[in-house]
Amino acid sequence: MLEGKNVNLKVMEKEDLPVLQEWDNNLEFMGEYEPLRQETRIDLEKTYDGLKDAQWLFVEKKDGTRIGYIAHFLAAGEIELGYFIVPTERSKGFVGEAIRIIVDYLFLSKDAVRIQAKADPENTASWKALEKAGFRREGVLRKTFYCRGKWRDDCMYSILREEWKVPKILTKIM
Repeated sequence: MLEGKNVNLKVMEKEDLPVLQEWDNNLEFMGEYEPLRQETRIDLEKTYDGLKDAQWLFVEKKDGTRIGYIAHFLAAGEIELGYFIVPTERSKGFVGEAIRIIVDYLFLSKDAVRIQAKADPENTASWKALEKAGFRREGVLRKTFYCRGKWRDDCMYSILREEWKVPKILTKIM
């Protein structure tokens, strides 16, 4: 488990997939900036079994309550992040802390030069969390995905190893 001040990140196991399936199939949880989808457990298990160079982690409050997840995966050879928080726990700083924890973990455990994430230009909370974690906006990727009846843009954000320099949260392991 990766421990932060207000949240911990705990590796998601295959037996945890029903929680992920419930969240992914809940339109309110996924929010207005994500495409509509409905996944079967079999589809989700196939995705989980096929994960290479990827990992899903629960974002948990200190009392063990699961409030979302964060994932890292390879996208075109680059480490990319994705994250979701339950609607009742948004705008409380939890996702920002989860991002800082996972960035520390990835730069400490992998020979990565950069970590990237995408955020819808209208999703202010998401890109502000990235910027507070040290990510810089690189530009807009136009019409990258179809979401709820229209084509949407993504903003690409990244943090480079030399911008990160030292762990911000995972200091106990140094």
